[in-house]
Amino acid sequence: MAKSKVVLRGHISVPAERIAQVRDALSEHVALTRAEPGCISFEVTEDADTPGRFNVSEVFESQTAFDAHQARTKASAWFKVTEGIPRHYQIARE
Repeated sequence: MAKSKVVLRGHISVPAERIAQVRDALSEHVALTRAEPGCISFEVTEDADTPGRFNVSEVFESQTAFDAHQARTKASAWFKVTEGIPRHYQIARE
């Protein structure tokens, strides 16, 4: 049986006073995530219509790869920069 991909879609709602800090940390976070084993795609983009909203789309080849990403992220500069920022995600298996 094939492993199910893990697909995460949603957004983070960044307060105005933290947007510059999040923007500064974003390129490294994206580059490190895309280099992870099992990362199929990873996009974080600012929403054109809603200030402070960063849309997130992630696809990992397996739950194991997704879990490894979550563990790495918790020890990263990105986690510190975005700590406490509301996240609105839906996770599905395909």
